[in-house]
Amino acid sequence: MSRTVDVIAKNIKRIREVKNLSQKEICTDSGVPQGQYSRIENGKVEPSISTLEKLAKVFGVSIGEFFNDNDLQKELNLPLLEKIKLIDLLPEDEQQALLKMIDLAISNKRMKDNLQQIITQ
Repeated sequence: MSRTVDVIAKNIKRIREVKNLSQKEICTDSGVPQGQYSRIENGKVEPSISTLEKLAKVFGVSIGEFFNDNDLQKELNLPLLEKIKLIDLLPEDEQQALLKMIDLAISNKRMKDNLQQIITQ
């Protein structure tokens, strides 16, 4: 997995431990399946934006907290981070609509990549 996924995983685990919450409590409150949450926290899977939003809500933090890493911040796309901050200011229904569009775009990209791999084999 990428450095970003590792940082997200580390921060999710750190925040959960600081708040003295169990994985089970997080999963119950967020609706994220426990197996998926465990894989996210261990850096084995890249969480979707909507999953990060659910976890941020349960933790009472902004999504940006999951990306908090001095070395990583040097690598991240700063204009994208600014957009995330602006999205965080929008009403909940507008945030949900944008997150669904982002998830759809990511799914579309993954399907195209998978199809391209199949074609080139």
